[in-house]
Amino acid sequence: MILGIGVDTVEIGRFERQLERTPKLVERLFVASERGLSGSSLAARFAAKEALIKALGGSGALAWHDMQVVRGVDRAPSFAPTAGLTRELRARGGDRVHLSMTHDGGIATAFVVVEGTAVQASDASGAFGGVSASPSTLEPGQTASTEGAL
Repeated sequence: MILGIGVDTVEIGRFERQLERTPKLVERLFVASERGLSGSSLAARFAAKEALIKALGGSGALAWHDMQVVRGVDRAPSFAPTAGLTRELRARGGDRVHLSMTHDGGIATAFVVVEGTAVQASDASGAFGGVSASPSTLEPGQTASTEGAL
């Protein structure tokens, strides 16, 4: 079930100028593995973090470093399962985040969907996001799907 959707757009040139004016901002917003990326990639990652906050309905206790954007072996972007992000997702009933980022024409955009895939007693069909499971067939503490979690 979709719990939240967020989108954010960043003007790359303006973002790069802000980073030049405030050098410590890079350390504050990005973890070490993100810092060496190009300005357009940093702008896209910043947009992703902002879009995640919107999809969650607020930042709660999240820090910027809790929202680390990583690339999988297939180059698809995702958020690293940091302790802070995992805590905030669970507090909201979420267990999966989908991320898409792009940058072109001086603009970086990110789109985030937060999903909760756990079977809930109020759902008589037992179906969530294409995953079908009967609550009676699950072991205590088991969810309908763990594939692609975070």
